Amino acid sequence: MPPPLNDLSLGMALALFGGCALVIGVVGTRLTGIVDDLADRTGLGEAIAGAVLLGMATSLSGIVVSVSAALADRPTLAMSNALGGIAVQTLFLTIADITHRRANLEHAAASLGNLMQAGLLLCLLSLVLIGRFAPEWTLWQVHPVTPLLLIGYLFGLRLVDRSRDNPMWRPAQTRETEPDVPDEQAMRRSATRLWLSFVALAAMLGISGWLLERSAAVIAAQTGLGQSVVGALMTAVVTSLPELVTSVAAVRRGALTLAVAGIIGGNAFDTLFVAASDIAYRGGSVYHAIPDTVALWVALSMLMTGILLVGMIHRERQGPAHIGFESVGIIACYLAGALTLLLAP
Repeated sequence: MPPPLNDLSLGMALALFGGCALVIGVVGTRLTGIVDDLADRTGLGEAIAGAVLLGMATSLSGIVVSVSAALADRPTLAMSNALGGIAVQTLFLTIADITHRRANLEHAAASLGNLMQAGLLLCLLSLVLIGRFAPEWTLWQVHPVTPLLLIGYLFGLRLVDRSRDNPMWRPAQTRETEPDVPDEQAMRRSATRLWLSFVALAAMLGISGWLLERSAAVIAAQTGLGQSVVGALMTAVVTSLPELVTSVAAVRRGALTLAVAGIIGGNAFDTLFVAASDIAYRGGSVYHAIPDTVALWVALSMLMTGILLVGMIHRERQGPAHIGFESVGIIACYLAGALTLLLAP
């Protein structure tokens, strides 16, 4: 009989961690094509499909890590995974930008839906920060900010959907702009088969996330790195791999709006990791159970999102090293945050 997960050696935990990373990366790649076809087949469009379907599915492994950690009384790992994931997924958008050599990705993927998703993300991250500094009031061990996060997310999605049907603003179309046009081949595929494939792949991501949290706890305990470093720089990176591979794959498919929407929409959904962790954590408010080094990632994520939002509005065609100025700024912010975390006492 194999040993219980709590009795894993460091070597076995690292092997399990690597195996989960491989599964998450491969499944994430497959999801891109499925969601792109569903966007055309259902008429949702790439911005909504990327934010809701791709964002939620690729975030499943991450939310399982955070909830499992909160249930196991590891709030620092839960929150650092959630908040570090938002930061690293924004960083991954710069890799997709590098992949698209024709022009700056934020210029070519101009979309009102993506702009509104970025605004929604800033609002949700602000709520997380408010929870951190608000009084430690709870009802049934749940902080009042937690239901506000869920309400804000659902209301924001409704606004994004309404703006798509009746837009009050449109991006200027340029030679580099890639419009969201349905693919004829996707329209001929079976919707039932697409949905079944989507659910199966999403379930695999969820199971991988559950195993990943167990291995991450062993790694944090046996290496002495601590839950903040393991959560923000290890599990957050691995559980965010689907966002990386799906964004790069979407760029190569020419689905540029989907590439950006998958990241921004996934980040907005990832703020619900915090809400889910607060419900799962039985020690009171999870917002007040984390160190300042973890709370720093909220501010960093807000700064990175703000830079991205400015970049999407400005729409620079070519920037330094053939990427936008926003990509350079995002990379600098993430590296500064990682260095701060590693050097923290």
